Formats: sequence, C-alpha cells, structure tokens
Amino acid sequence: MSPLNANAPNTIPAISQINEETNVDAKEEIEQDDSTQSQQQQQRQRQQRRRSASPIHYKHNAIMNALRRRVKTKAKTSKHKYQADDDINTNINTRNNHDLNNPRRNNLNYRLSKNKRSHVVEQHYKIDRNRALLPGVPKYDVDLARDIHDFFNLICLVPIIALNVLNWDWDKLFEQPHSKDGIPFIHCWTGEFFDVFFYTTVAYFIIDLLWVTFMPKAVKSSSTIIQHHIACLLYLIIPYKVTRFRFLMGVCISVEINTWFLIARRVFNKQGFPPWTIDLPYLFSIKVKLISIFFYVTWISIRCFLHPYVFVVFYGMAKRGALTEEEKVALSIGSCLHVVFCFLNGKWTIDLVNSKIRQWKTKTDEVKSGL
Repeated sequence: MSPLNANAPNTIPAISQINEETNVDAKEEIEQDDSTQSQQQQQRQRQQRRRSASPIHYKHNAIMNALRRRVKTKAKTSKHKYQADDDINTNINTRNNHDLNNPRRNNLNYRLSKNKRSHVVEQHYKIDRNRALLPGVPKYDVDLARDIHDFFNLICLVPIIALNVLNWDWDKLFEQPHSKDGIPFIHCWTGEFFDVFFYTTVAYFIIDLLWVTFMPKAVKSSSTIIQHHIACLLYLIIPYKVTRFRFLMGVCISVEINTWFLIARRVFNKQGFPPWTIDLPYLFSIKVKLISIFFYVTWISIRCFLHPYVFVVFYGMAKRGALTEEEKVALSIGSCLHVVFCFLNGKWTIDLVNSKIRQWKTKTDEVKSGL
C-alpha cells in the first residue's frame, strides 16, 4: 500500500470537521447581521415615534446640535476655543427661555424689531422703510387695555388743564407778561386754586405711574413714561416747598394741553385716515383737522418755545430775584430737571422734522421720476 492510501482514512474526518466549523461560523455571522439589522430597525422605529410624538422638541434638539457645531467651528477659526462652551450655554439658555410654540421666533422681522429702538415719532405717525412720514396716523387694532388708558388720560387731563387756566390772570398775561423786576409770568400768577391744582396733578401722575407699572401693555414705551412720571413727581416738590416758584408749575404743566391733543389724535382717528383727505365725512373731517391743527400749534408753541423760555425765567430770578438759600437750591434742582424735559422735547421735535424732510424728499423724487 502506498503512503497516500495509508493516510486517507485519517484525512476524511479532518475535512468534515473543518466544514462543520465553517458552517457554524457562517451561521453566527448571519445571526449577528440579523440582530444588527433588527437593532437598527428598532432604533429607526424609536426615532420615528419620537418625531411623530413631539416634532417641536425634535426640531429644537436639531437646532441645538447645529448651534453647537456652528459655535465650535467659529471658535476654532477665530482661535478662541475657550469661549465655545460659554457661547453654547448662553445661546442654549437664550433659546430655552423662548416658547417653542411661538411662531414668531424664526421671523427675521420680529427679531430685528426687538433689537431696534422704538422712537416716539413711530408710535404716533406712519413711517415707511426710509423713516419718512406717511399721511395720517397709524391704524390701531382693538386693544382694551390701551383704549381704557387713553380715555383715562383724556378725562383726567381736562380738570388739570382747567385748574391751571384758573390760576392765571389772563389780562395781565396778555397786556404785560413781564413784571417790574423783569421776571416773566411771575406777576400773572394768582394761585387761587393752587392746592386743588397741585393735588389733582400729583394724583394723576401717581395713578398713571402705577397703571403703567402694573399694566405695561397699555402703552408702547412703558419705561419712558415711568421715568418721565418719576421726574415730574420730583419736579412737583419744588412748587410745593417754595411758594415763590409755584407759577413755574403752571408754566410747565401747560404741556399737558399738547399731550391731550396727542392722545385725541390717536383715539378719534383709529382708522388712520390722513386729516386732509377730501372724501371723509363732514363732521369727522372737521374733528380730525381741528385736532391735528391744535396738536401742531401746541407742540410748537409750548414744547419748542415756552419750555425753553423757562430758562430765561430762571436766569431772571437768579439775577434779579434776591433769592434765599432755599430758593437757590430749588432753582438749581429745577434747572437740572428742566434740562432733561427740554432735551426730550428737542429730540422728539428733531425726529419729527427729519421724518418730514424725508417725506418731502420722497415726494420730490417721485415727481422728478414722473417727469
């Protein structure tokens, strides 16, 4: 027998054993592939259930992941890696503070409007994209809180204005506005109803201050009004303590006449019609035109001329008034507060005039392009 035939019986079992081991390994690989596919399928099913159950939160997580990647990339490129984690946490906290169901969150115009400072002119006038005035007043939707606050001001300012009028001698005011000492207005003040006038004014400012503090939605610029009312209440301490300066309260409070027409201009023309439109109803047209005329007349005469003229009164009293120490201190404090009010009046007037100039330029450009 040859050597090959002698080893044949031992070779056959070895080959069969190898085939069995190969089959076992193949079965294990197939089972592992099946288990991996089943795990991946289960994971995809869980993700689909999670998406269908809370799409907003899934979208929020996706936004957070994208934000992390963007901030990390930005930190690497700018070589400020240590700021990456802080920027991520800051942005995440900022986004978490917003309501996920708020549809305005991704609105570009809404985000830009929150960062832009609001001007007083924009609250009472129609402004285009070039910040030029448009005819009429802004159209206001129904807002009960704002309407009630507006009517409160229209009603409460009337007795304040009337009491101010009753405390002046109008014959002297028109015939000889300057006294013998050369101090304007001081001899025209009678002060017969000063107590009622003072307490009514203080009550109005306190009530309106509390109103705007606890219901800021009633106005557009609550912080400005709160600061204004606090400054006014501090200003009113001077005429209460110093009898000689009480006439200055009457001069300064006269600005509430313009405030009344400012609010009336909005309340009685909620549709936002231009006051000089021809096809308006007759009585409505007269009402809107008169309110608009008196608004501009009182704005120019009181805010632009009378209030700055108070500094002439301050100068006359300081030079020829023979003031006591208490009156000198009161005059100094009053001058500082009055600078703030005149600065605000000047700023609002400049904004109004600039908007008017842009409006005229826009009309001129339109006429030239039409020609």
